[in-house]
Amino acid sequence: MQCELCGRESECRPAKVDGVKMMLCLNCLKKHGKGIEPVSKPSLSPVIRGRIRKPREKDVYKDMVKELVSNYAEIIKKARKKKDLTREQLGFNIGERTVTISKIENGDLRPSDKVAKKLEKELDITLFEEIDSAPSKTLGGSGGKTLTLGDFIKRE
Repeated sequence: MQCELCGRESECRPAKVDGVKMMLCLNCLKKHGKGIEPVSKPSLSPVIRGRIRKPREKDVYKDMVKELVSNYAEIIKKARKKKDLTREQLGFNIGERTVTISKIENGDLRPSDKVAKKLEKELDITLFEEIDSAPSKTLGGSGGKTLTLGDFIKRE
């Protein structure tokens, strides 16, 4: 290995010179011994108490029980007009910009859950529906095999 201080090819050891981590040869370690502290290598092994630590996988959909209805834009627009509110007034009432309300009503922007809850409260509407745990569809004549993307591709 090459010494990072003098450039010689020799056996090098990790050291700290003026706060900088370097690999130094034994000769440079002796010459510049004052102020040099050996640096211990950080452990690269993810082993804790003899076990390998694996990253935990989190299923973000596991606790999801409600989802935004597909026709949210129509529902919001109709409810706003029924209450005789302008987009500006609705935006002011819930603390959102007029442009945001406009984009949500046009279907160009999906409202966050927080904004959707504000809209529900302000307009007395329901924008969330319960999620049904739908069973996976199977092919009729394939012995209970689940559908894959390949099943939908037209073969010539």
